[in-house]
Amino acid sequence: MHAGTASREWLTDWQPEERWDARIAWRTLIISTFNLTLAFATWFLASAIAPKLQGLGFTLTTDQLYWLAAMPGLAGGTLRLVWMFLPPMLGTRRMVSLTGILLLIPLIGWGIAVQNPHTTYTTFMVLAFLSGIGGGAFSGFMPSTSYFFPRRLSGTALGLQAGIGNFGVSLVQFVTPWVIGFSMAGFLGASQTFRNPATDVVSQQWWQNAAYVYVPFTIVGVIIAWTMLKSVPVKANVREQMDIFGNTDTWLMTILYIMTFGTFSGLSGQFGLLIKNLYGAGNNAIVQTLADGSTHGLIAGYTVPDPLKYAFIGPLVGAGARVLFAPLTDRMGGGIWTVVSGVGLLGSILYTIQFLTPDPASGADGLSSEFTRFLIGMVAIFFFTGVGNASTFKQMPMIFERRQAGGVIGWTSAIAAYGPFFFGIGLVTFGAVAFYWVGAAYAVLCIAIAWVRYARPGAPRRS
Repeated sequence: MHAGTASREWLTDWQPEERWDARIAWRTLIISTFNLTLAFATWFLASAIAPKLQGLGFTLTTDQLYWLAAMPGLAGGTLRLVWMFLPPMLGTRRMVSLTGILLLIPLIGWGIAVQNPHTTYTTFMVLAFLSGIGGGAFSGFMPSTSYFFPRRLSGTALGLQAGIGNFGVSLVQFVTPWVIGFSMAGFLGASQTFRNPATDVVSQQWWQNAAYVYVPFTIVGVIIAWTMLKSVPVKANVREQMDIFGNTDTWLMTILYIMTFGTFSGLSGQFGLLIKNLYGAGNNAIVQTLADGSTHGLIAGYTVPDPLKYAFIGPLVGAGARVLFAPLTDRMGGGIWTVVSGVGLLGSILYTIQFLTPDPASGADGLSSEFTRFLIGMVAIFFFTGVGNASTFKQMPMIFERRQAGGVIGWTSAIAAYGPFFFGIGLVTFGAVAFYWVGAAYAVLCIAIAWVRYARPGAPRRS
């Protein structure tokens, strides 16, 4: 049945459990997901650009690069605390359109900044913070979409939106190496000289394209959202939405979502730098051994991996898993798949820890083998985060009533979005090995919570 419309924007008599207009719901999902994908690409733009800034002549330390890749996570988490309140206040149409307009600020800003050799570290950090607008969007888009679908389809709908939106992370890692290789248009600026720190090879590249390529799509997304989206009259002010914090399940689901999306976003933001600093130009032991004629034979023939050639794989797998497992959560329930996610993450982390300390003395074959195994372990981690991202978003609409479910989705998304920030700080402060052991211990905690509260037979909130 079709819902009535009281105006161009607001729907009336919208009861998806009883009277559901599938055409409006799926159109909303498609348009908002297109915009969310661009938001994620903007959010993780810094993770694609940061590893290359030294090669472009910017004088930045390893710690500064980690902070630069971490800042969008801090911003994204903070701004999600704002966006989580917007769906009942602005409605879907206005929220999606406004978000797209705001995304143009960091996109154009990055394009200008990378062309100016005098751009300061502070300016880059401001742009990294503004990129967090793309991360903040998630906690508004997902709750607003949940208003349009019945519970029986909530896992599929939210899994599709979040999973396809997450492809924006891989998109920016995959598209960047391609678009920087040519001039898209002369008026967008001249090329920059890039010197590969590992090979000392010099080339001409157009790094402004890494940001500018998304501008026309973002503008189209804004126009489509404003002209074709509608809003569900789920109304609540900020004070009324605060009631979710009195529910124990809000906090438990937050813990679980940190395990899944916190890990996904954190590793997505740092994956390129991890490759560079463990197996590439950022590992002084490897670089020094390559340059030292007396020991060069130890790793003769070793090819230093280019982070941009591999960094997109993990987020791509994680986003794909979220899409593929979403229908299974509708069929089998989310709780059991959250347990599976936790167990898989624990095993993958323990496996990957073995390859976080590459040894140049192992020779070219040894290093190449270790890197391959490191890559396999990382991809496995991403895969199981995708499974858990799908399952937790199935659980929340089942555990909470509709308006509260939207608020909890927004809140948990906000906290988990701090992943890139805390992963960056953790890697700088503790080092990769110790930080991964913390991740393993956290997975054990989450497995216990998911099994006891949500998955076991007779669980209090089996979902």
